[in-house]
Amino acid sequence: MSYTICGLSPASFDHLLHASDDELARHGALRMTADARWCFPCRVTLDDAEIGETLILTNHISHDDGPYRASHAIFVSESASEPAQYVDSVPPALGRRVLSVRAFGPDGLMTDAALAQPGEADGVFRRMFEDPAVDHLDAHNAIRGCFAARVERS
Repeated sequence: MSYTICGLSPASFDHLLHASDDELARHGALRMTADARWCFPCRVTLDDAEIGETLILTNHISHDDGPYRASHAIFVSESASEPAQYVDSVPPALGRRVLSVRAFGPDGLMTDAALAQPGEADGVFRRMFEDPAVDHLDAHNAIRGCFAARVERS
């Protein structure tokens, strides 16, 4: 089963990307500088920021339908200009983490869930999409709980 994973649109974060620290604070966000590798996954590029890169830490609503409404902190790189797109492949930031993968039907209700260890996400995505009732998958970083990416059926 084919799937597509796209990064979030940077336009959704325009109001934050070049805001002052005071403006960010009013939005409940803050600017951070990556000080370690593999610790700051950008949700636009779907890769981890390089050391020294600046990112915005903000809240993101990843699922707004019904009882499974979900929001959590995410990082957005200030230098990200285009959302990444991966077809039938797992983005770097997802591939190196343990993921909690949640399958949802078109009604917004969860139909299945699974854990994917590093390197296992592709198989988990394909297995979940074998169920015709699955509309899309939401991948979350299992350890921190934050939204990683939406996986769409292609």
